[in-house]
Order: sequence, then structure tokens, then C-alpha cells
Amino acid sequence: MSDRSATSSGRTAIIVGAGPAGLTAAYELLKHTDVQPIVLEQNDLMGGISCTVDYKGNRIDIGGHRFFSKSDRVMEWWLDILPLQKLPEGSERITYHKRSRDVAVGSGPDPETTDRVMLLRSRKSRIYYLRQFFDYPISLSFDTLRKLGLVRTIRIGLSYVWTMIVPKKAPRNLEEFFIQRFGKELYLTFFKSYTEKVWGTRCRDISAEWGAQRIKGLSITRAILHYLKQLLPQKKDIAQKGTETSLIEQFLYPKLGPGQMWDVVAEKVREGGGEVRTGYRVERFLTDGDRIRAVEAVDVGSGEKHTVEGDFFFSSMPVQGLVKGLDGEVPAAAAEIARGLVYRDFITVGLLVEKLRVDDIQDNWIYIQEPDVLVGRLQIFNNWSPYMVADRDKVWLGLEYFCNDTDELWHKSDEDMIALGQKELDHIGIIDRRDVLDGVVIRVPKTYPAYFGTYDRFEELQDFLNGFDNLFLVGRNGMHKYNNQDHAMLTAMTAVENIAAGRSDKSNIWEVNTEEEYHEEKSS
Repeated sequence: MSDRSATSSGRTAIIVGAGPAGLTAAYELLKHTDVQPIVLEQNDLMGGISCTVDYKGNRIDIGGHRFFSKSDRVMEWWLDILPLQKLPEGSERITYHKRSRDVAVGSGPDPETTDRVMLLRSRKSRIYYLRQFFDYPISLSFDTLRKLGLVRTIRIGLSYVWTMIVPKKAPRNLEEFFIQRFGKELYLTFFKSYTEKVWGTRCRDISAEWGAQRIKGLSITRAILHYLKQLLPQKKDIAQKGTETSLIEQFLYPKLGPGQMWDVVAEKVREGGGEVRTGYRVERFLTDGDRIRAVEAVDVGSGEKHTVEGDFFFSSMPVQGLVKGLDGEVPAAAAEIARGLVYRDFITVGLLVEKLRVDDIQDNWIYIQEPDVLVGRLQIFNNWSPYMVADRDKVWLGLEYFCNDTDELWHKSDEDMIALGQKELDHIGIIDRRDVLDGVVIRVPKTYPAYFGTYDRFEELQDFLNGFDNLFLVGRNGMHKYNNQDHAMLTAMTAVENIAAGRSDKSNIWEVNTEEEYHEEKSS
């Protein structure tokens, strides 16, 4: 079955994937160009891994998504879609930067009377290690030093001082990156085992670029300066531009979870004349020289194949699948690199519990550093938004497991995964397994693009794909780049700007999130 476009005339963009990048591209095309978007998404949920899964009225956020950005453009975009909640009487003035001026916010809708609202939430996350809680990022408070003990504290201090003395070279891998930032002893205590649990490989085998992407300017020195800064009076600015991302104190969050944002955006795309088609799995990209002319998609319900033609193509699907689906000749080197790209898969076990063993847990999430359990991180969804839980007297947890789809863990039954989650949280003292009321399991393939395998040769593959002049790679998996959702959105916005301006050079898309102060909206 062949399908030309959403309209009988004009230009069309085929967008693969309804995650933050794909839906942002569709929305921006309708606002700034005459190009009509058709979004093809194989699942029913909007938002990719930024979706919200509803289980009996208890909502799951896959991985935990803070709505925070140093980009004025993204902050404004979010608050135009979902306005910030009405803040309580007597709250301090809250501002964000909009079109070169500070704007006061917080007089918006009451979340008790409407769902379409953004909440302002406090950020708290900690590390669970040695059956104790440590601040994240690590602070050098008396409580932290007491829990670490005198001997370990001295070793941490000496190893950090040593890193400040020795000449620094460009780190060759993630292990060297961590040691240069935090010293060897702190790396061994708080970074090594958790990172290797997440990625399933040694830190020395992971590119240092991962650290540059995710940790950016964080260091012990910056953490200390941030702590001291908090002792002084400050303007309440939700953008927190002077704060390292890992140290932010507050963030925005949709009342019903991150997927609510993308449900509303999809609705606006449809209202604007675009299309969002669910249940379509894109398998082939049909080429004509250095251009893509169509995609071939399978209706996952009926099995019927559809050929959808277009003028522009946005791909947020995994690069490995894109290259495999190209119908033209692919250079041997490009094909080899694509086959060698590695992805980390992800399982969330949702557990509804009567209560926790530990009192007063206000954390949004907790990093589980304990080596005797497989669970890597624990979400407490009540603390993201109280509206994520059907019964607020209960506690709704998300246990996160990192694995490969070839691992035994990935193939465990749902019943076995729920039992494992109960057992592990009981074992480390977070819950009593007898207090578990219900559970659910969600598996997400190819959640995290990895910075090992053939990643060190990725630029060769990037150059080949950039050679298709009407193909734009956007988003996390689309670029094999561990971007946050605001970065994913900015890649889509930049690609749309290039189309609107008739620019063929795509280097500005790849520059998003390559610097510590990442891509901001440029002056027109």
C-alpha cells in the first residue's frame, strides 16, 4: 500500500518515532514551515522512553525524567504546552528567562482542579551504600565523613589531592575521566561498581566521552562551592543556569508524568494538520541516490506493509536498525560499524507496597550501590508527583535493572522479576517483602546507546548517513548519543531550522550537547 502525504499537495516530512525528538520536530515543522509531518510510531504510548505507563491508576516514569534545561527555548516550550502550577500563598517569587527577560511564574492552574499543569518539584537523590544513605552528589558533610569512616575519608582526601598535583592528560576512557575528576579512592567507592552495573562492562572499556556528556563540569570543587552557595540568599530561578545539572535543587514535572507532555504535543500536532500514526514499525528506507524517497512500515496489528513517501525524513530509531533497513548499497565500513554498535536494555519492576522500612524517604530516586543485589536504581514515584499513585497512602516504587537482551535476566518471567525485586529490596532493608501488594514488569529494549563496541569509529558512520541530504538523525537513539530529552528536542529544533533556512550542512545538529554550556537558541 502506497501513501504519498498527509495533504494532496505541498511538502511532507516522515518522522520515525514519537519520542521527544520526533514529536518536537513535527510540532516545529507546523509552526515554522509549510512542511506537513507524518509521525510513525510502533507503540501506542507517546514519548518514547519519556512515556508514562499507567498500571491500575499507578503511573510509571521509565527511568525518571526531570524537566529541566539550561536552554531558554526549551523551558519556554515546555511551559507553553503545560503551564506551571499555582504556587501556594507566600511562596517566593519564581522566575525563568524568556525572550531576554525574566518572567515571574507560578500563578497558573491549581493541580487539584486540572490535569494539564506542570508541577514544581524539589530534587532529592541519594546513594544507598553500606546499608546507609549518602548525599548525591557526595557532599563533604560531617554525616558523610562519619559514615565513610576516618580511614576511608583520609584515603579519599589524599587521592583527590594527588589528582590536583599530577599533570593531567586527556582521559583515554571513563575510568581515567572519573579518577581525574574525583580521585581514585572516591571513584572506587562510589562510581566504579554502579557504572559497571549500568553498562555491564568495565569503566576502562567505555569512552571518556560518556563522562563528558553526562557529568560535564561536576567535580568535588564544584560540589563544595555549590554547598556554600546554598547558604546565601538567592533569586529563585527555575532555570538555575549557574548550577551544574547534577546539583540542581528543583525541576518541572507534568502532573501525570512525562508522557503527559508528549500526549498533549501529539494532540496539538494532529490539531495543526499533522499526523501521528501508532502501530507502525518502520523497517525499510527506500533510497534514490543520495536521497531517501520513502519508508516501508508494517502495521503491527494487521501485518500489512505501507510505503510512505516524503520530501524530508527524520529518524530517531536506533542507528543500527536504520542502516540495516537501507535498501541501497552501504559501504562495508559503515555496515560493520552499525553492526558493532552496542545498546543497553532496561527493565522496570513496579512494586506497590504498604510502607517502607526506612522512615522519611523524600528522594525522587536512589542509586543502589550495593554489590550484592542486581537492582541499580530505585524510583519513588510518590515523590515525583503525588498524582502518580492511585492511593496516596501506599508507596509506588520503580526498581530499575540494566541488562542486555541476551542475558538471563531479560528472559525471566514477570512473576520471577517481581519476586526478585521483592527479595532484593527486603535483603538490603528498604522494604519488608510481606508489605508488597502488587507488581508489574516493563521491558524497554535499546534504552541506552553505549559508548563502547564500535563507537570509537562512529564518525565514519555519521559521515555516511549525513550524505543523504534529506535525512536528519535526531534524538538519543537516532544519533547514538546519550542525550537528555531537552537535548533530543534541540536536535529536532535545529534540524527544522535547517530545513526552513534551506541549509544543507548538518553539523549544528551534532553540536547539540557537545559543550559544557550546551546549545542555546540563537538570535534570529
